[in-house]
Amino acid sequence: MNCPKCREKDSRVIDSRIARDGLSIRRRRECQKCGHRFTTVEEIVREDLSVRKRDGRLEVFDRRKVTAGLRRACEKRPVPPEQIEMIVNEIVIELESSYDQEVPSKKIGEMIMDRLKGIDQIAYVRFASVYRDFRDIADMENMIRDLKKPSSK
Repeated sequence: MNCPKCREKDSRVIDSRIARDGLSIRRRRECQKCGHRFTTVEEIVREDLSVRKRDGRLEVFDRRKVTAGLRRACEKRPVPPEQIEMIVNEIVIELESSYDQEVPSKKIGEMIMDRLKGIDQIAYVRFASVYRDFRDIADMENMIRDLKKPSSK
């Protein structure tokens, strides 16, 4: 692992801990050259999970895209980064246990919206407006009207 400060390749692990999600290991490292300490995260990468896009294309599942979409939706909202990471982990676990190889992109979007709806309605509407490709303000008004109904709380 290269040191982020001096780019030296030789570092040693001084502490390892299982992360809160239980799916990754956080390692504290020390550069052998400059003594700089830094943290790395090791996680299982499942390479056989693919996403079937709306247009029929197939691409490798990338959890970073899920994380980026959630971060954009939650930007300037009171949603802590740890909660975003927990949501991503939940989604990945559910996808890996429900699908062998191919996941419809629609399913991933619905999973994200289900979770956002429960934590921040503004983030939910932001994500949904892009995901559902709203064409005009009436589409957004309908979604907000549905959010206001007592059964959707």
